[in-house]
Amino acid sequence: MGGKYCGARRKRGWRGLAAAAWVLLAVACSAAMHWHLRRESMDRADERLVSMCEERARMLQEQFGVTVNHVHALAILISTFHYEKLPSAIDQETFAKYTGRTSFERPLLNGVAYAQRVFHHEREMFESQQGWIMNTMKRELAPPQIEYAPVIFSQDTVSYLARIDMMSGEEDRENILRARTTGKAVLTNPFRLLGSNHLGVVLTFAVYRPDLPADASVEQRVDATIGYLGGAFDVESLVENLLSKLAGNQDIVVNVYDVTNASEAMVLYGPPSLDDQVPLLHVSMLDFGDPFRKHEMRCRYREKPPTPWSAITNPLGTFVIWMLLGYIICAAWSRYDKVSEDCRKMEELKTQAEAADVAKSQFLATVSHEIRTPMNGVLGMLDMLLGTDLTMTQKDFAQTAQMCGRALITLINDVLDRAKIEAGKLELEAVPFDLRSLMDDVISLFSSKSREKCIELAVFVCDDVPKVVLGDPWRFRQILTNLVGNAVKFTERGHVFVRVCLAENSNVEANQVIHGTMNGKDGKVESTANGAFNTLSGFEAADRRNNWQYFKLLLSDKESLLDDLDGKNSNQNDSERVTLAISIEDTGVGIPLHAQDRVFTPFMQADSSTSRNYGGTGIGLSISKCLAELMGGQISFTSRPFVGSTFTFSATLKRSCKDASADSSRSLSEALPTAFKGMKAILVDGRPVRSAVTRYHLKRLGIIVQVVNNMSAGLKAFSGQNGATISREKAAMLFIESDFWRPETDVQLLNRLREHKNGQLSDAPKVVVLVTSEADKDKYGSIFDIVMCKPLRASTIASCIQQLLKVEMPERKENQNRPSFLRSLLVGKNILVVDDNKVNLRVAAAALKKYGAKVHCVESGKDAVSLLQPPHCFDACFMDVQMPEMDGFEATRQIRQMEMKANEERKNKLASIEGSTFVECHLPVLAMTADVIQATYEECIKSGMDGYVSKPFDEEQLYQAVSRLVVGTTDSAV
Repeated sequence: MGGKYCGARRKRGWRGLAAAAWVLLAVACSAAMHWHLRRESMDRADERLVSMCEERARMLQEQFGVTVNHVHALAILISTFHYEKLPSAIDQETFAKYTGRTSFERPLLNGVAYAQRVFHHEREMFESQQGWIMNTMKRELAPPQIEYAPVIFSQDTVSYLARIDMMSGEEDRENILRARTTGKAVLTNPFRLLGSNHLGVVLTFAVYRPDLPADASVEQRVDATIGYLGGAFDVESLVENLLSKLAGNQDIVVNVYDVTNASEAMVLYGPPSLDDQVPLLHVSMLDFGDPFRKHEMRCRYREKPPTPWSAITNPLGTFVIWMLLGYIICAAWSRYDKVSEDCRKMEELKTQAEAADVAKSQFLATVSHEIRTPMNGVLGMLDMLLGTDLTMTQKDFAQTAQMCGRALITLINDVLDRAKIEAGKLELEAVPFDLRSLMDDVISLFSSKSREKCIELAVFVCDDVPKVVLGDPWRFRQILTNLVGNAVKFTERGHVFVRVCLAENSNVEANQVIHGTMNGKDGKVESTANGAFNTLSGFEAADRRNNWQYFKLLLSDKESLLDDLDGKNSNQNDSERVTLAISIEDTGVGIPLHAQDRVFTPFMQADSSTSRNYGGTGIGLSISKCLAELMGGQISFTSRPFVGSTFTFSATLKRSCKDASADSSRSLSEALPTAFKGMKAILVDGRPVRSAVTRYHLKRLGIIVQVVNNMSAGLKAFSGQNGATISREKAAMLFIESDFWRPETDVQLLNRLREHKNGQLSDAPKVVVLVTSEADKDKYGSIFDIVMCKPLRASTIASCIQQLLKVEMPERKENQNRPSFLRSLLVGKNILVVDDNKVNLRVAAAALKKYGAKVHCVESGKDAVSLLQPPHCFDACFMDVQMPEMDGFEATRQIRQMEMKANEERKNKLASIEGSTFVECHLPVLAMTADVIQATYEECIKSGMDGYVSKPFDEEQLYQAVSRLVVGTTDSAV
């Protein structure tokens, strides 16, 4: 017990000593920092003082030099115009006026005067010429001497120097002699100037004859001297004016000294003595041009530089930090156990967070897999259903269901696409596709909704747009689906109109409309007599450029348009690239003005009621904008509340030389039939935009169409009256828009038309009524031969006409759109399909069997590994990723290990056989999974798979996979 107590006391004693030593160390460090910071502050103050002092000395010398130059110029003037001039060009009055007017050039001089050199033998003549007698400085008669220097010209400010012999003063005499000997300006000792009582010096400058050479000797200079110029320098005023122009004057004290006599320095400017308490002092030498006199400038601070706050706060802070650090160190040992426990808990939390992140990624993959797997079955079975014998109506229903399923998958991908776009990992494909068929497919997705709302839904593609383009049809379709879906969603009456044209033509025609070329309408939207607008449905549109006056300029049969655009389009037709302008016009609710700035912001809608009333997440437009920019275009919109919106986007694609239908791997629709080519029809429709759209779809089938405004005109067209272009014998069909059908009058006209030819109804034209709602079928079914519900598609029109006219269609051959080499490639090939979902197995097997492949299906990875034990007879394997017991990754790894072992054995066996060639065995393995995340793809490649196909897949995807993996490979059997 006592030992423990003593040990504790010793421990506390050591801790006390350590604490005292720590405090002393902290004090020492803080003091050292204080003196260091204070020294740095003084050094900076000294540097600043040196800079300011040197600057003031330099400027003082420069101003002094400028004044000396002006005095030198005045000496040259006197030498030129006074010496040996009879009479002289300069007199006292002239000199006084000139020097007075040019005094601004010599601001540092009180005045200047000129003293002429006169020898003793010339004195009498000189005084008689001047009319006065020379005096000394004391105003006494000048005594006889060898030579004199009487002042003959003086500035008014120093007129008191007139008649005074400057040689009479001892110091002035010395200055004159030094000035003419050296040829430079010389200065006197400082003295008090008359008038200002400031300290100053007299500047003396010798005036020589004009013929003095530049390299004259001392004797030559003395002999050539004709006079002397002198001026009084006010040194105090000079320095005062200089300092007033510079910053920092209030911080420093400046003294100017004459130190010719080093033991007795004379103060020219500043206080007579310096404060010895101020430690910092800097001396700058001054050169005023006189080699016999020395001057210097001494600068110091007015007050001792204060100690900076940092020299106090930083050491104090350092001391506090040292104390805190000591406290931390002392407390660390006692808290060691608790900190260790905290670290352990933190490690556990980190592990949990990492596991949560992995779980989140796995959740995304699982959800994607669980949604895509049944959709794969739905779409696959629909594809198989379309391969059976169906009526046209059944086929249309099945195709629409299939496209709706694909659209659903597209919606599932929207969030993933947005993430890919933001990460910069979204890449566009470049494949040929039929643009018009793609537009029809998009429109068909919303046919049910448009019929339910009884609104017009139509698409129009200009004739100058290429039939087949090279680009990414899936991303192009995604933009259209988003924009058209929004338009249909927010439109309750009127129409949704999709128009595609060349961007160059669109801009040209828009400029014509804007500049008032619309038949002199000054840009106003033309309307009909009953107040309707010349648009697709008669309702006003937000963008006036989409009315009939603009739309008719885009029609291919407008000769004036083709003439105007011939030169401009030739350049684009020759180019590989083609820029399309696609506009989606609706007459819906429009976008409020306050919400238009955030239309393309992800997950943002016009207001909270939008999501409640119409649904949606607000991400579609954001994705569409990003995709349009990736395609080299941009997207914009025009919207007016309660009128509608028009979204326009552009995309740069490439022209394709080959037909998209020739590439079955990329074809999304069947080619249009040619059995109707040459048929003629009459269309009754009073709306020019809508009639042009109907005519566009009929022309795609080869049908020649004449448009009339009413039934009466249609009857005349069948009768060949009024210059009708379609005769009664050749016209096979009559199309009537339901809203231009007038039962009270048009029924009689229709009966007359049917009974016109000898009462034979079999020769009468077939009458088709076009409606926008399914409910109208019963209304018109008993009157017309067939009721066609819009939106119109070329394939739908073909199906109806085939049923109506009993036209024999060429029998569709299985896989007629597939290249012939694909069937020859797959015939007899053994392909193993591995998937735990029986529906997926049926879909894949049916798609491959269409091309003559022999398909074997298994439901687990273990079964696949056992079947692929070398030697085997399979040419390719399609492997699902997520399967029970053994997933596709592990199964592929085991297959590659077996292949590696078999290749080694074969290589060793063939090495002993001369002339034998070793071919490495490699079975193409393609992953089939519903996961769409990047990590899954990377895992597929890492495990040894050759490719990747995401579910839901169809026969096109299977074709692509086989064509990539099997083309060019040899038989993989070993």
